[in-house]
Amino acid sequence: MRKIGLLKQILSQIVLILAGLFTLVPLLNMFRISFDSSIKGAPTSFRLLPQTYSLDTFINVWKAASQTLSYPELLRNSLFVSLSAAVLSFAFGAGMAYAFARYRFRADRAGLFSVLLGAFLPPVALMTPLYILLEVLHIRASLFGLILIYTAFSLPFCIWNMRSSFQTITNEIEEAAFIDGGNSFTVFLRISLPLALPSIAVASLVAFLTAYSEFAIGWLFVEKSSNITLAMAIWGIQSMGNQPWTQLAALSILMSLPVIVIFIVLQKLLLERFSFGSLKD
Repeated sequence: MRKIGLLKQILSQIVLILAGLFTLVPLLNMFRISFDSSIKGAPTSFRLLPQTYSLDTFINVWKAASQTLSYPELLRNSLFVSLSAAVLSFAFGAGMAYAFARYRFRADRAGLFSVLLGAFLPPVALMTPLYILLEVLHIRASLFGLILIYTAFSLPFCIWNMRSSFQTITNEIEEAAFIDGGNSFTVFLRISLPLALPSIAVASLVAFLTAYSEFAIGWLFVEKSSNITLAMAIWGIQSMGNQPWTQLAALSILMSLPVIVIFIVLQKLLLERFSFGSLKD
């Protein structure tokens, strides 16, 4: 192992400390604002601790996070849209990624290039055609329309990410499964898919976060107040200048809790699957 000089080690530690402070200080300040009931508008000073500690903001946000919905109702909409988009991205992306990784067919490279091109297109550029398309299908103002849009935006990354993972699986493993009597679908479902699970988990997580945190497209398509999501509610609070920032900070913290839980669950899954213990059985 190569040793690092004392000066270089000190500089590295200083850079890491500064990077950590750059990340943690805004988060700590958001926690402080959410618990400080003395703030009536935008905070005008920086403090380490709340001036007047209170849980009233969290209670109020839980009961009425937006003008018409409570936090549990907003969370239900957000999770329904985000989890559905993640599941659809996995369902469609895994099959397409496996086909691009294992089979050769006409225009396969053109198809991959088209998928990659779709990943570089900004969502704003697609708002007008998507608006017209969903309006023709009569699903523009529904949560189902949002799910389809977020799935379409996440698919290019999911396909490319999972394709690379399928390519790392050696052909000998699949050939052994074929010799044992498996067909193409069985080999894909029971051999390739479990081995590529870490990459699939990452792709599904990206699809989930894309749908969970997006608000601009939601505001364009959703009309009913009963269909708004957490991200849209946070933007609604921010756009109303007369709302206290304590409510914005409290709702942001509550919105981050499901993401933290999902990260913890997926972290355990990734650690188990990256060991490739199934190859030893």
